[in-house]
Amino acid sequence: MAVDAVFVDTSVLVAASVAGHPGHIGAREGIRALVTSGAALCISPQVCREFLAVLTRQPVSGRAFSVEEALAALDEWRLGCSLLGEDEDTVAECLRLARAHGVRGKQVHDCNLVAVMLTHGVLRLLTRNPADFSRYPGITVDAVRP
Repeated sequence: MAVDAVFVDTSVLVAASVAGHPGHIGAREGIRALVTSGAALCISPQVCREFLAVLTRQPVSGRAFSVEEALAALDEWRLGCSLLGEDEDTVAECLRLARAHGVRGKQVHDCNLVAVMLTHGVLRLLTRNPADFSRYPGITVDAVRP
């Protein structure tokens, strides 16, 4: 993967997709800045699943998404992002990171995202939750402004 690739966390995609979300403007501006700089945006199957789960589980900032609306929003993101696969190498990296950093419970989800990034050579992450990724050396975490 290109050096200028950036992995986009689910939190950013959700905020950017929901106009009433408190992080909407920051998420849109963060993505726009990356695209303008020529960065390749990347997501994973986990991000796709999380995105659909969040948008269809309950209203997000007062906006309730139908399954079709959520799928259409995801289709738009998939057009603008490379989808990084998960395989045996990704699982091995996730387990290595979990051991090395004492990952437990819900932290495993973020650990898996980092494993996907590292397996594909993507060392930069855009997120609304930078503290969730602070334990992982070797990646640069960019936080979108609220």
